Amino acid sequence: MTDTTTPTIAYQARIDALRCTKMEHTQEKLRTRGSLDIDDHGWVPWDEPIPFSVKPTHADGKAYGIRAIGENFREWLRVHPVIIHPQSALAGAWTRVGVPGVGGWPQEAKAHHLQPVFDKYNVLNSGVGGMNHIGPDMTIGLDLGWGGLLAKLRLWRRRNRPEDPAFYDGEEAFVEGVQEWISAHVDVARDMAAATEDPETRDNLLQIAAMNQWLVEGPPRTFREACQFLAWFQSVDRMWAAGGGLGQIDELLRPYYEADMAAGRLCDEEAIWCLASLFYNDTHYSQIGGPAAAGDDVTSPVSFLVLEAMHRLRIPVNMALRVHEGLDPALLRKAVENLLVDGTGVSYACAKGLDEGFARNGYPMPLARMRAKVGCNWTALPGIEYCLQDVTRQCLVAPFLHAFDDVITHERNNGEAATMDSLWERYVHHLAISVDALKRARDWHMEHHAQYTAEIVLNLFMHGTVERGLDVVEGGVDIYNLTVDGLGLATVADSLAAIEQRVLQEQRVSWEELANLLAGDWENAEDVRLMMKGIARFGTGGARADYWAQRVSECYSDLVRGTPTPKGFRILPGLFSHGIVNLFGSKLSATPNGRRNGDPISHSANPDPGFLPGGGGAPTAKSTAVAAVQPRWGNTTPLQLDLDSSLARNIGGIDSVIALINAHNELGGTLINLNVISKEQLLEAHENPESHPDLVVRVTGYSAYFRSLSKEYRQQVVDRILAESA
Repeated sequence: MTDTTTPTIAYQARIDALRCTKMEHTQEKLRTRGSLDIDDHGWVPWDEPIPFSVKPTHADGKAYGIRAIGENFREWLRVHPVIIHPQSALAGAWTRVGVPGVGGWPQEAKAHHLQPVFDKYNVLNSGVGGMNHIGPDMTIGLDLGWGGLLAKLRLWRRRNRPEDPAFYDGEEAFVEGVQEWISAHVDVARDMAAATEDPETRDNLLQIAAMNQWLVEGPPRTFREACQFLAWFQSVDRMWAAGGGLGQIDELLRPYYEADMAAGRLCDEEAIWCLASLFYNDTHYSQIGGPAAAGDDVTSPVSFLVLEAMHRLRIPVNMALRVHEGLDPALLRKAVENLLVDGTGVSYACAKGLDEGFARNGYPMPLARMRAKVGCNWTALPGIEYCLQDVTRQCLVAPFLHAFDDVITHERNNGEAATMDSLWERYVHHLAISVDALKRARDWHMEHHAQYTAEIVLNLFMHGTVERGLDVVEGGVDIYNLTVDGLGLATVADSLAAIEQRVLQEQRVSWEELANLLAGDWENAEDVRLMMKGIARFGTGGARADYWAQRVSECYSDLVRGTPTPKGFRILPGLFSHGIVNLFGSKLSATPNGRRNGDPISHSANPDPGFLPGGGGAPTAKSTAVAAVQPRWGNTTPLQLDLDSSLARNIGGIDSVIALINAHNELGGTLINLNVISKEQLLEAHENPESHPDLVVRVTGYSAYFRSLSKEYRQQVVDRILAESA
């Protein structure tokens, strides 16, 4: 193989070419799809029809069950386009989420019996049928390769001799499809090399061909081959219902880096190019830094190379830095330096709150430290835990509105004055009904999911699934911690505080008058609306709204964590809304905090924008408020910060941001999503997204081009930065 470690190779030019192609792809996606309010997936726009016809197993024309999924997935890969970017270190790309007509749930199997409760309480994401939100252990695949994974499946088929071999039939068909797909890229890479006049490009394509010819059967031997294996995984993982987690990427790649460097077959510039090529392939969630099981820091040279690759590539990348007391301070400083230059970068997963919270469930701390951030807002034990995180939303606002209606109706019918105690009692009543329905939905999912939609990709990267011949949902792993995320906390807390102050204490408006104003959406009562909104809101510190926020969070957490599902599954509570506060709010009437009918509800556990008059000190106050309402069971409740770059410099720049991150970790926070952007630049991009086509922001837990977001999603970022930078 030709030596590529010479510094004369223009690695940065290759990275620049990848970035240009990425922006071209984004432009095409926006032209054909409109806005993209999700992760910035790496799929390649492909207009040509792909000649695939599903072989159905159901009258609805779709294929269900693991055998049918595997066989259809193999056929899909046989006709899927073969795509190689000549300036990438890696081959392969994917063109769409999902295999057409394969997987999902037939209509008759869905949890229709729970839908009336979900409709009443604005549960738009019940989690039934949720896919992929678990953490794979990629060392399984890196150690075995695709050929080794196939041999492992056949070994355990012989040992188990299952009466129904559907699990092994499906998984083997899938792996065979992946191997055939890789082989097709070998042939195309050689054809491209033969047609290329540029010697460096030709050499690169021939290296891609040789590397992948080995990887059809063999496990990765080098840093580049390891990146290529991960890229193949990313592509098929995204194809299958948009999976998205890799794990502790610096530790996964460190052994290959150290071996290559010792042998003199790799330089840092090439390693950065390989990493940039992997990030270009897709935005799979990974983390760097953090504690090992024993508590020592895992930071390595690869951790820094990851940051450098992100910095040079300058496209959306979903990377987290795991902050803990023993973290190498140079790694944190480098991350923040890049943040202030690039405007965005890694998220900051806070080990203290995450690990101590998870350990409260009875797990030893060394096990808790092994969890990795492999999702938008969540962490998981690689390969041994089924958690189904980030697919279930508990609306905290709808139960409050029903509780308010109850006390008003009781006052009207019985003449008994409504009180905060009666309002709280009814709130707990309604919230408990909604939480119970979500627990029953979890049982329904666990009982039926594997029958219809298997985790056919991730099963290969879990401990126990292949050995038992069981899908990860049906007992393939040993640890099950299902989750639910609440949203709208500040809306409820500020509403309770507004009623307590304006109705009961000051008697500026009666319960009946407030009920009529809400029913009329504050019509002709702007002064009263602003009065209700103008209380000391959640986040100001020491206010009644802060008290109510903590009380609501504790009540919600107790209801979720206090009892298992009817079938015995533990549920871990978190507070996270993704970016769908507009959708949830659109279905809710006006609320006593001054929010109008249909307006967005509050984001995750964050105070509403403008909660602190004048804005001064808002980042610190916000950090303290979010830390105070953490459920503290190992599920995540993120802090979202959007700072004007001039303000960040004025309050101390790098050192102040580092101090803020470390302080939030010490307070027991679990995750920080952070942007540092010029307010003027952001407003220009909001008004005309094409004026800053390369502006990247961290929206909630994920990274995306600002221009790719809908106006409503962009407005969330704008509102926060205007409020926090006043």
